[in-house]
Amino acid sequence: MVKSEKSFSFTVSSEEQGMRLDMFLVHSLSDFSRSALRKLIRDGFVLVNDMESKTGYRVRQGEIVSICIPERAPSSLVPEKVQFTILHEDDSILVLAKPPGIVVHPAAGHNRGTLVHGLLHHCKVLPGKEEGRPGIVHRLDKDTSGIMIVAKTDNSLKKLTEDFHDRKIRKIYHAILLRCPREKNGRIVAEIDRHPVNRKKMAVVNTNGRYAATNWHVKEQYYNGMCLVEIGLETGRTHQIRVHMASIGCPVAGDSLYGGRVPGVVGLSVPRQLLHSSTISFVHPDNGQNLMFTAPLWPDFQTIIDFLRTKQTADNQ
Repeated sequence: MVKSEKSFSFTVSSEEQGMRLDMFLVHSLSDFSRSALRKLIRDGFVLVNDMESKTGYRVRQGEIVSICIPERAPSSLVPEKVQFTILHEDDSILVLAKPPGIVVHPAAGHNRGTLVHGLLHHCKVLPGKEEGRPGIVHRLDKDTSGIMIVAKTDNSLKKLTEDFHDRKIRKIYHAILLRCPREKNGRIVAEIDRHPVNRKKMAVVNTNGRYAATNWHVKEQYYNGMCLVEIGLETGRTHQIRVHMASIGCPVAGDSLYGGRVPGVVGLSVPRQLLHSSTISFVHPDNGQNLMFTAPLWPDFQTIIDFLRTKQTADNQ
């Protein structure tokens, strides 16, 4: 018997027939975020006619969907002071610039000093703490710097999570690529899935991956074949920019996982992937206001651009 705080049962109506199971539950339990409900489905706390089902199962009229909300285990997260720059904060959201080198949420080998530890130190209380990701609606890789939104209430967590899923939130990145694409502008549409051999990597696949689309625009090209690009994401898959750009032979400089190690002869020390989340545009989850925030390039990133520009100028003289 599962010890629970709450349990619910719903009968699928004719109007609801054909809905995905996760969306049926979002429609029926508006107080819960889609991500939380999907986790409950995956963990076996949701039954359709007393049988476990997948999140994408299409419900049928007359079926009984039951859900058991398990008792929440005490969170082991201990607030810590962690460096990040606040760009905006109100009662519902926090917009910040994450430094490179900081992991967003706890994972194997990273049980302290993550961004969520710092968020709890700053905000004290955040939704989603029991799941180990308080306030987190999207993430950046450890060595990627730049802008992130954090939800401070259950309502903002739910709405922002849905907006990310529905591709209503726009993000612009800047990157320095080890090699410049042949075209100044381009678009990559290629499915992404876990690498079949190296499980730490993602890879472009021909079938059974997740749809992903990336746009790039070359802003500056340098003497050594490297370039500064602006990148727009239509989707938000794990390692998407890194995988897509590497797939056309133009990996992010400094990204050794995807072939972007910078040769010593270039005369640059590049200790991390030169990828920065610059701008984010979204609708405020409470007041509906259209918002856009920009995080300046991180100092180490800007220093390398300045070096490349100086060398470029010197070589042209």
